[in-house]
Amino acid sequence: QVQLVESGGGLVQPGGSLRLSCVASGLIFSVYNMHWYHQSPGNQRELVATITNDRGTWYAGSVQGRFTVSRDNAANTVYLQMNNLKPEDTGEYYCKAEYSPYNYWGQGTQVTVSS
Repeated sequence: QVQLVESGGGLVQPGGSLRLSCVASGLIFSVYNMHWYHQSPGNQRELVATITNDRGTWYAGSVQGRFTVSRDNAANTVYLQMNNLKPEDTGEYYCKAEYSPYNYWGQGTQVTVSS
């Protein structure tokens, strides 16, 4: 049974930082491309960062230069370091493991950026 468990969310002031983690189990983590999505209230889930199985990375323009995605295959974990957070970064953050045709989602972790 595949499980993805996110953690690290919370309340932070604008300009602050958080590091999200997503621990995977029940799959061969190293072959999966890993993605982080953001969903703000009333909006669709949007892709914000990707790290491929060979450690290539991609970022949405809205987070480029502020967020960094990384992975530790030995720990079956993907991270999202979020710096200089803005109120518009508020929402639920989900990780997804993707290896065609398989896609697995975590349950999400809430990030609130507010003064």
